[in-house]
Amino acid sequence: MNVLLNDMAEHEKLDQFIARIKAGEKIEADDWMPEDYRGTLIKLISMHGISEIMGALPEKEWVPKAPTLNRKLGIMAKVQDEMGHGQLLLRVAEDLLKPYNKKRDDLMQDLFTGDLKFHNVFHMESKSWGDAGLIGWLVDGAAIISQTNMLGASYGPYARALHRICAEEVFHAQHGEAIIMALAEGTEEQRKMVQDSIDYWWESLLLFFGPPSKNEVGSSKQDVTIKYRIRTSTNEELRQAFFSKYVKRILSLGYTIPDETLRFDKDTETWIYQQPDWGKLKIIARNEGPRSQQRLNLRRISYENNKWVREALAPKVI
Repeated sequence: MNVLLNDMAEHEKLDQFIARIKAGEKIEADDWMPEDYRGTLIKLISMHGISEIMGALPEKEWVPKAPTLNRKLGIMAKVQDEMGHGQLLLRVAEDLLKPYNKKRDDLMQDLFTGDLKFHNVFHMESKSWGDAGLIGWLVDGAAIISQTNMLGASYGPYARALHRICAEEVFHAQHGEAIIMALAEGTEEQRKMVQDSIDYWWESLLLFFGPPSKNEVGSSKQDVTIKYRIRTSTNEELRQAFFSKYVKRILSLGYTIPDETLRFDKDTETWIYQQPDWGKLKIIARNEGPRSQQRLNLRRISYENNKWVREALAPKVI
């Protein structure tokens, strides 16, 4: 198979590749793939993996401050899971880097230099126990919507990793919802804590899914993932799914959403909402968010302090 591919013209390889995807076949790490497919996967999976690791940090801050032992154990387990997800995904990304002679360490260096981004929500502060609960309930809820959209991804290793990750993320969302429900049934101060968290995180949740495409499918960067069947829905479709799942749940608890324009239009069957400040994504991409540098510095220190572990586990050349 590989010998035949070597003798084929580039356009013939691409046609065969597209045909495999359309037929529902999974692409594996050692298969031939076009450069834009490989590049898109590296960017997507490495960002996803590093976001899992960086995403554990806002909740990690609440491990010593959790109100009960059970809550402490719960959030510790969640942090451990997120770190495991990150390790799994970076391993998947590492396989894609082999043709460029790059390894996981290169991904970490890209993070430290700002070339590798992590999700906008994890640049934010987690100021209260309500924030810790909301991260689990709504941020992980948003992540589940995005990730389940890629369970059928054409790249096999990513799809298989996502099946495991999504199963665990469901428990994380339930963990966060349990915290929110306990606070919602508590004192006025506790209820206000949740409302403050909703007000603080709402714009970040809209930014989470990325800007809507202004072009036809197949012509914008985000639609490369749709062209190659890595995912099936656009950013806006994912955001609409988030509204449909969570708006009524939030309102049913007696909370308000900081958007007076938010409503469901029956004629278009879409949610109408106030657009977030998309310029904030560019600011965060420069690692200039509220907690960007603090989180990066913590990761730099941890990476350096644990260098001896990586060296001890590295294969020895005899």
